[in-house]
Amino acid sequence: MSLKLRIWRQADAQDKGAMVTYQLQNVSPDMSFLEMLDVLNERLTLDGEDPVAFDHDCREGICGMCSLVINGVPHGPEKATTTCQLHMRHFSDGETIDIEPWRAAAFPVVKDLVVDRRAFDKIIQAGGFISAPTGSAPDAHATPVPKADADAAFEAATCIGCGACVAACPNGSGMLFTAAKITHLGLMPQGQPERDTRVIDMLHAHDEAGFGGCTNTGECTSVCPKGIPLETISRLNKDYRRALRAAS
Repeated sequence: MSLKLRIWRQADAQDKGAMVTYQLQNVSPDMSFLEMLDVLNERLTLDGEDPVAFDHDCREGICGMCSLVINGVPHGPEKATTTCQLHMRHFSDGETIDIEPWRAAAFPVVKDLVVDRRAFDKIIQAGGFISAPTGSAPDAHATPVPKADADAAFEAATCIGCGACVAACPNGSGMLFTAAKITHLGLMPQGQPERDTRVIDMLHAHDEAGFGGCTNTGECTSVCPKGIPLETISRLNKDYRRALRAAS
């Protein structure tokens, strides 16, 4: 395939940045999106130009590092798919593809397509853990957990923290990520002692990091590569109200 790539180039956080156009020939439909960018960067390097900076790690749809907005959609056009698992067969010969970084105040651009997502780390540090010693792994089924709670906890725990929810949200909210981290601990017996302080502290860290508020538009769930449901945010709100009542 022959493609026209419009890629956001920004030297650093202080640079204004702009879209730069590249023509790329002989792109195999079997390439992943990141492999296509690798080919472009090889050409740029051979031409003595600065390659396009972008995040990646496992390239197996697990780590969430491959944070790109493709034609206006975080992770691209395929549902429940990370950028690294998106293949070029989903695009057409001669197509123009816009590639941009996550756009959110809490995710400042470092360079080109790379953003600083340490704001998520601050939310986790505020309470996304269990501090009580639990000893060695318990025997299977030693602590009964209702199946509905176990299923919901596992569903929330699949969040990979990629930040697509933030990039898609018109308010730049990180509420789906925060809710997923609060929910999967709040539904488990081990997470009960710190359930109230966890939700208060993590929501405070969310707001302090500069994320916007949630208005339930649902854009976050539509682009989440792991399909975290919107009802996860409802669970967070319920826990938050409960924690405020307990603290009053």
